[in-house]
Amino acid sequence: MSAALRRLLLLLCSLQLLGVRAGGKYSRQVNENRADEEAAEFRIQRLNQVWEKAQRLQFSAVKLAELHSDLKIQEKDELNWKKLKAEGLDDDGEKEAKLRRSLNVILAKFGLDGKKQTQTEENNYIKDGTENDVLNDPRLEKLWNKAKTSGKFSDEELDNLWREFLHHKEKTNEYNILLDTVSRTEEIHKNIISPDENEIKAEDLHSKHTDLKDKLRSINQGFERLRKISHEGYTGERDFNEPRVNDLWDMARSANFSSSELDSFKEELKHFETKIEKHQHYQKQLEISQEKMKHIAESGDKEHIKKSKEKYSALSDKIKELGYKVKKHLQDLTSRVFKNGLPHNEL
Repeated sequence: MSAALRRLLLLLCSLQLLGVRAGGKYSRQVNENRADEEAAEFRIQRLNQVWEKAQRLQFSAVKLAELHSDLKIQEKDELNWKKLKAEGLDDDGEKEAKLRRSLNVILAKFGLDGKKQTQTEENNYIKDGTENDVLNDPRLEKLWNKAKTSGKFSDEELDNLWREFLHHKEKTNEYNILLDTVSRTEEIHKNIISPDENEIKAEDLHSKHTDLKDKLRSINQGFERLRKISHEGYTGERDFNEPRVNDLWDMARSANFSSSELDSFKEELKHFETKIEKHQHYQKQLEISQEKMKHIAESGDKEHIKKSKEKYSALSDKIKELGYKVKKHLQDLTSRVFKNGLPHNEL
């Protein structure tokens, strides 16, 4: 073999080796990127950042699962909006603005907005006499103390009423978040020079003010309901125990449903309430599982620890799934009430 041929063969071998190495490195990078994408909890980076922050803050298992469900709904809505935007169906930016407000509500609700968090709310009212600190509203505190000492409620009824008070407080918090968002937007609105941009912002503000009116009306109706119940007790047979279902039922009765449509909607609300109760049952199981896991970890029994973690992980996944289904069902039912005859200003 000539020297020239040997040099050519050596050159070809070198190039092949370089190609394999480069290709191997490239393949590794591709695989690593794919692994990162698959490991990510959400398809939207901003939501992953929120999720990772919550994990760093070591939220309780139930609170983390609840956040996960909210973020899943947010993800679904944002992905749907991206499709609409690509088809040119959100030129005024109204849907995008609603998505921003929705995320702001989630961040504030879970104390991830950088503001000081209020005391954690408890589901059960019998908590060392700290109810007034949780309610943080003199009007609600007065009603609750009256109801609690009236003798008109059983322990179970008081527990249901307490959940209604917390639900009312949550609605008020969401209203205040939206009000704060509108106030900040109006400050920016004052400084806009471009006429076209001014028109878009004006439409956005109109949409927000409509949302504010709707939420305030719902809060006032809810407060009247609490005031009546606190004074009179639960009179007669109640249609529903769950506050969110009661809200939907009140909305439906204010809408222009026919008798048969209202009966059908009521049946669906019964199924929805059952779904909520199932979700709450699993939440309690997860709390118990988390406590047991802490105790088992102290024992040092590796096999027992492994089984405990597996059960905890399975319960956590189950609650995330159920929580998403509950929130999605709530979203769908609310939308149906509007589409089937509830005027926008009657919420």
